[in-house]
Amino acid sequence: MKETCMTVLSVVALILVACGQQPMVSPSPIPLTETPQPSSTATLTNTSTPVASPTPSELAALIVAARQEGELNVIALPNDWMNYGEVITTFAKKYGIIVNQLNPGASSAEVVDAIRKTKTKERGSAPDVVDIGLPFAVQAKQDGLLQPYKVSTWSTIPTTTKDPDEYWYGGYYGIIVFEVNSKFVSTLPEDWSDLLNDEYKIALAGSPSASYHAMMTVYSASLANGGSLDDTLPGLRFFQQINRNGSLLDIRFDKDTIASGETPIALNWDYLALANQQYYSDYYSGSDIKIILPKSANIAGLYTQGISAYAPHLNTAKLWMEFLYSDEGQLLLLKGFGHPIRFADLSGRGVIPIDILNNLLPPEPYLNALFPTAVQINAADKSILGGWDSYVP
Repeated sequence: MKETCMTVLSVVALILVACGQQPMVSPSPIPLTETPQPSSTATLTNTSTPVASPTPSELAALIVAARQEGELNVIALPNDWMNYGEVITTFAKKYGIIVNQLNPGASSAEVVDAIRKTKTKERGSAPDVVDIGLPFAVQAKQDGLLQPYKVSTWSTIPTTTKDPDEYWYGGYYGIIVFEVNSKFVSTLPEDWSDLLNDEYKIALAGSPSASYHAMMTVYSASLANGGSLDDTLPGLRFFQQINRNGSLLDIRFDKDTIASGETPIALNWDYLALANQQYYSDYYSGSDIKIILPKSANIAGLYTQGISAYAPHLNTAKLWMEFLYSDEGQLLLLKGFGHPIRFADLSGRGVIPIDILNNLLPPEPYLNALFPTAVQINAADKSILGGWDSYVP
């Protein structure tokens, strides 16, 4: 690639070109029911030799093998995050699989740590699959904590959002928005610079040292304040000033703290804010939550999927990936208000129901959002992690 990033519009163009014909699959057979799993002390050697996508007959055999295993262990998948509640129940009913939800509120760092601990704990209770921020996926691959798998819809996933060796692949993306309880905020912020108003009380999704969500918030603030995809210092200085103003709350927000006014301004993912807004209308009478798209440049926050190197239910893990990346799985994720990675492919083929599209935010910010490369986002993560405690003690 000549450029270091892609706009969403470029991604759309790339996928539409790729979708001119049906994805090709290799005719070479791959083992399904007898796939060896690494021992509790093994690490996988990362290979540049691509694995083959399963053929239709192999997918049928995979379903049989997964049903024999009968279970799937997922981690860090709250029911109200990207509509995972419906995704999980649909998958479980469709294939007769018991889905065990481990630590739904775990951060990306905690998910990776759970795989590491697999070496010393009961394998049966270890995670099979992961949903983690991009820098954590890059590191997990380097540490031998993931194993490769190539879903049958691989060719419709944008090249820049998947590992060429198939160890991780983009699942969905979003942008940071301001979720504001207008009962407690008289003047609504319209852009990042407005957050420097010392009358505001602002909350992050946790510490950027452990939360990909919070790290991407700092990264987004940097781009909006004169930084770039290669320069995170303006973002650190921005939150340093917010902290000095006494505006940065030492509270990890959730939908209840936003509704109560404890965290009146939350810097949240767009899809979580939209899901929260729906929740408030159902459970909080008279709530007045506003979702504000910042006017400045936005960064697309990519979450990735992968299979643990120590997955106790390997065939079921592969079937889960096939389901997530099928049209059915992608549309279920889209109902969760975010953008699944195959969004442009689905849109280009006209298979997205209009009622789902109408529930999304306006498309313009997404057309201008930037996708950092894996190298850029890994560098940004290290920069923000290394500087956060110094700038925001």
